[in-house]
Amino acid sequence: MKKIIVATIICFFITQLSHAQYSSKLTATQWVDSVFKKLNRKQKIAQLMIIRAHSNLGADHVAEVTKLIKKYNVGGLCFFQGGPVRQANLTNYYQSIAKTPLMITIDGEWGLGMRLDSVINFPRNLLIGAVNDPKLVYNFGRAVGEQCKRIGIHVNFGPVVDVNNNPKNPVINDRSFGEDKYKVASYGIEYMKGMQDVGVMACAKHFPGHGDVEVDSHYDLPVINKTREQLDSLELYPFKQILKAGVGSVMVAHLYIPSIDTTTNQATSLSYKNVTGILKNELGYTGLVFTDALEMKGISKFYPEGEASVRSLLAGNDLLCLPGDVPGSIKKTLKAIRKRQLSWDDINARVKKVLLAKYKLGLNHLEPIDTTNITNDINSQTLAINRSLSANAITMLKQDAGRMFPITNKKIAYLALGVDSANHIATQMKQTYNADVYTSKYNKIDSNLNFIMASLKDKYDVVIIGMHNFSRRPANNYGLSASSIGLINQLQQQGPTITMVFGNPYAIKAIAATATNLVACYEDDQVTQQAAFEVLQGKLVAKGKLPVTVTEELKFGAGIVRHFFFQPASKSASSLPSQTVASVDSIALDAIANKVTPGFVVLVAKDGQVAFHKAYGNTTFTGNQPVSPETIYDLASITKTAATTLAVMKLYENGKLSLDKTLGDYLPWVKGSNKEELNIRKVLLHQAGLVGWVPFYQETLNKDGSPSSNIYSTTASDVFSVRVAENLYMRQDWTDTMYQRILTSRMHKQDTLVYSDLDFIFLGKVVEAITGVTLDQYVRETFYQPLGLSSMTFQPRKTISLEAIAPTEKEKLFRLQQLHGDVHDPGAAMFGGVAGHAGLFGNAYELAVLYQMLLNGGEINGIRFFDKKTVDLFTNYNSTISSRGLGFDKPSKENATRKVPYPAASASPGTFGHTGFTGTCVWADPALNMVYVFLSNRLAPGSDPAKLLGMNIRGKIHEQINQSFLQTQADKSSVGNTSK
Repeated sequence: MKKIIVATIICFFITQLSHAQYSSKLTATQWVDSVFKKLNRKQKIAQLMIIRAHSNLGADHVAEVTKLIKKYNVGGLCFFQGGPVRQANLTNYYQSIAKTPLMITIDGEWGLGMRLDSVINFPRNLLIGAVNDPKLVYNFGRAVGEQCKRIGIHVNFGPVVDVNNNPKNPVINDRSFGEDKYKVASYGIEYMKGMQDVGVMACAKHFPGHGDVEVDSHYDLPVINKTREQLDSLELYPFKQILKAGVGSVMVAHLYIPSIDTTTNQATSLSYKNVTGILKNELGYTGLVFTDALEMKGISKFYPEGEASVRSLLAGNDLLCLPGDVPGSIKKTLKAIRKRQLSWDDINARVKKVLLAKYKLGLNHLEPIDTTNITNDINSQTLAINRSLSANAITMLKQDAGRMFPITNKKIAYLALGVDSANHIATQMKQTYNADVYTSKYNKIDSNLNFIMASLKDKYDVVIIGMHNFSRRPANNYGLSASSIGLINQLQQQGPTITMVFGNPYAIKAIAATATNLVACYEDDQVTQQAAFEVLQGKLVAKGKLPVTVTEELKFGAGIVRHFFFQPASKSASSLPSQTVASVDSIALDAIANKVTPGFVVLVAKDGQVAFHKAYGNTTFTGNQPVSPETIYDLASITKTAATTLAVMKLYENGKLSLDKTLGDYLPWVKGSNKEELNIRKVLLHQAGLVGWVPFYQETLNKDGSPSSNIYSTTASDVFSVRVAENLYMRQDWTDTMYQRILTSRMHKQDTLVYSDLDFIFLGKVVEAITGVTLDQYVRETFYQPLGLSSMTFQPRKTISLEAIAPTEKEKLFRLQQLHGDVHDPGAAMFGGVAGHAGLFGNAYELAVLYQMLLNGGEINGIRFFDKKTVDLFTNYNSTISSRGLGFDKPSKENATRKVPYPAASASPGTFGHTGFTGTCVWADPALNMVYVFLSNRLAPGSDPAKLLGMNIRGKIHEQINQSFLQTQADKSSVGNTSK
């Protein structure tokens, strides 16, 4: 299919070149007439239709779109979800098969990120409405236009110029610039000019004004009971202004407005009185008029698809968006013409109007879209525009008289509501100011309420409350539970607080009365959180003004402009006996002095409490950044237990996975290979016969050892989308080659221990096949989020500052760079940083939490993840030929005779855990009720990777701690015997 498409495109554009000079010399009238004469009657009607197109759907969808283009010669496409390269390629293909050039449209109100993956979102209009600089709005509109231009889009269905004067509006709301008609008109015009100045047609919507409704027209027909005078004075004002300013097109809303048309269930989009009477005749508009999507329930509920199309044309619309039934629409339109409801003069005039618009948009000299670097080109301005908009939108609504800002030298807590792990601003708070971070989802407030209140009461100089991740829509109070609102109000009354609202500002109403320091932030992405954080630091001044009225006190235009600032702190923790701490310190200093590793973290949890948690050294030998107890490390093969084995345990316990079945039972793609019959239990035990690893990267290198440009790119795109390191992206399809290499890899004899990464690559894919989601998503949602683990993550660069992550190797054999925040394991990197054998990052504390849950028999803090029987099954010895559990490593059965015991001489037989190649380990010992974590980056430049094992640093510290607790137990036992 791809070859056919490519060949078709090439042939078309070769042919086009011969016509290009001729077409470009034609005047607009000549070109329109020449194209018009080639259309038959059905094709003329089809030219007035814009059909749905996706670039994320399969061959059947492409075939359907192809059929509608070839058979009916439709006028254009409206693209929805997909990706930049895929959409560009499909656009090229569809244009190549179209008899008449297609008008390409998209509904991208806040840029192409609204529809396309790998494209960064611009903010919604309500944040922009808080900005007080129209030039920034123009820049935003221009950037959106340049995005569209780059990918071959001719019309973008924006801006929204609805005045959102109803806080309960479920469909417009934060898509509007606000409630002030003057600002809505002004900013709509700036957005429109920005787009149209780069040659992309804007579309003002949703005429005559969709702002004062409480019903979503996607699901029903909203009613607006306003007089015509009221409509003229408010809703119609921005439309009148933007029409005068030269907007290229208008989209008509699906609304029932009796003061315009009393016909029962007659939407404004199907109303002659509205489209022709008001828009065209009264307001004198001569540009293109689009219907809103005719497949929406506000229309389709009352009119079959073909009937809606006819009524839209009768009303005076020029173009029918998403008519659904194209042949039915043509058939019913022809019938209406025969019945003299419509005339061919009407149809012909609209067709020529559409063709003229196509000429003006450059469709008379089509050129293929170049996909080279297209994703980066589209994203090139987005972050800069977003930073500028966010920096100017943050709005200080309340500030107490006590001069809370700047909050210097204060003990701070950050309460992030709506999330169950630290987001960007929470991480910044913790890293920069040593703030204590608390998180809770809104539906967990009831269970967390006592803990939160007890944790925050009288312990901090200021509690910063971040309201995150609540609904954009007003239903159910924006998804805010009554208990969450109660908690916020109680905290605001209890002591010094700053409340920051990251989302729809209408939600502020519920907590405004008790707030003393209140900040509206409008969006909840990383850029906005960073802007809000810099406002707290005093690096930014809060310049925004409220674009809507929230309460009687906080009306449109509210906003205080002031500075504030504060500084970070540090902490450490230890409760082991001083002589044990001294011994551990001595081993640590010796390891660093001998360049075993530049630094590391040790954590010991005893009886469910942290007994020791200390950081040593720096993150590198050459730098001066000290390791902190919260430093995040590449956990390497600990991934096998802390992610993949946990997932397997859960699926086993839920009856979705059997240890006695085979890989072939879960992975269809292994069938026919010598891996099909491999038993799941043996795979977990590393006894299935798989080789240790496959050096996937070797065949992707040039002769000089550099990454091949056929397989890697320095920039990301739809094709090169797999990040393996900084400025190095692998071809997405190469992962299929990697799976083939696994399937064809040689085999050892079964029932011999061969520690293998392939075992867990397979198990990770089994988890994904059963759950239908990626491994990282499954473990995050099933384990990490419920436990509130914020650092435990794959692909940490997406969510965590690099300063919080220890770097690993300066790699010389593959990626040829310093690895920092990208997984060290080359195979896991080539799988995009998510694999069953490696890829997980985390800090010592969160890893200890995970293992404490297992040590507790599958439960922690009242949350049960596993039945104790499941934990016991997987963590006990399960092999007669090795010292392994199911997935978990165990103490060597030969410790009594080993020169270097593993993991420590005194580790009980019940101990379970794992080590990692980067210099990590975690062990849980039921006999001591203890968790031991050691995290290092022994591969960092300047280290001798062999010394960590050679000097047995992990084992020596483990043994010191074990002996300390064993001595304490002996002492207690002795005292007990004496007392008897």
